[in-house]
Amino acid sequence: MLAAERPAVNRPVSLRRRVEFLAVAAVLGLFGRLPRSVALFLGQALTLALFRIPLKMRRIGLRNLAIAFPDASEAERKRILRASYRSLGRLLGEATQFHKFNRDNIGDIVRYDGLEHYTDAVKAGRGVIFLTGHIGAWELSAFAHGLFGHPLNVLVRPIDNEAVNELVERRRSASGNRIFSKSAGLKAFVSALRKGETVGILADVNVQRHQGIFCDFFGLPACSTPLVAALALRTGAAVVPGYLVWDAAERKHILKFDAPVEPPIAAEGEEAVAAATAAYQKALEAVIRRHPDQWLWIHRRWKTRPEGEGELY
Repeated sequence: MLAAERPAVNRPVSLRRRVEFLAVAAVLGLFGRLPRSVALFLGQALTLALFRIPLKMRRIGLRNLAIAFPDASEAERKRILRASYRSLGRLLGEATQFHKFNRDNIGDIVRYDGLEHYTDAVKAGRGVIFLTGHIGAWELSAFAHGLFGHPLNVLVRPIDNEAVNELVERRRSASGNRIFSKSAGLKAFVSALRKGETVGILADVNVQRHQGIFCDFFGLPACSTPLVAALALRTGAAVVPGYLVWDAAERKHILKFDAPVEPPIAAEGEEAVAAATAAYQKALEAVIRRHPDQWLWIHRRWKTRPEGEGELY
């Protein structure tokens, strides 16, 4: 191989990925050895320190809040965003403690509210879609649900760094959950639902135009995944909103389940998928409006725009 052909470009990429893995492993290892209260404190201290730095993600968060709450004052939006950063730090702290959680102690950390909505849907035998989003300590919601004896199939976007992804997936699946990437395809999730199993889907993120459906989200079209609707219409599975929020008074996470979302039934085909997707996004919006301080505002939710519309960020 000639010198000019040597893959020199790959070396820094490989080094960067190794550094990323070591950094993640070090944080998980260090925080994981600490008492849970200390890990939570440090996680929140870290993210609150990041909030004070005017980085791109803070600008995105404030922009999103201006879109979602146009009548709120700038001070109120900053308050919500600061609380959102703190919620993210709480998630970080909890994620480092997963190896300490088990069936006997998880009830000290998480309690249910509205579990009957989920169990009744399971009893129907058509499968359940756990409709959720990046709310509260979302990684803990599926993990705790598995420890409580309700394992589910979780759809995730794989982390680009394969070593980090493997490390994170081992933790995610330690409570009995099965982790699927989007590459698994629709067939795997249809099969799970037809067996009466549960599929968990984070459905509150932006998708590309060719992958999504535009529907109202906080008064503005947002490109949203039609996967939940496609699965529900194909299998008859119940779509149950489930989300984990922190209760400061109780000092405990509440895993809440709302009543199943019943999409409009008049439409057929693509119209049915679009109508159902819109209904599911409205359900997620309602949850976020109740707990705005615990949603991940730093994601560019309205990045993909309809044809002819300009960028929002």
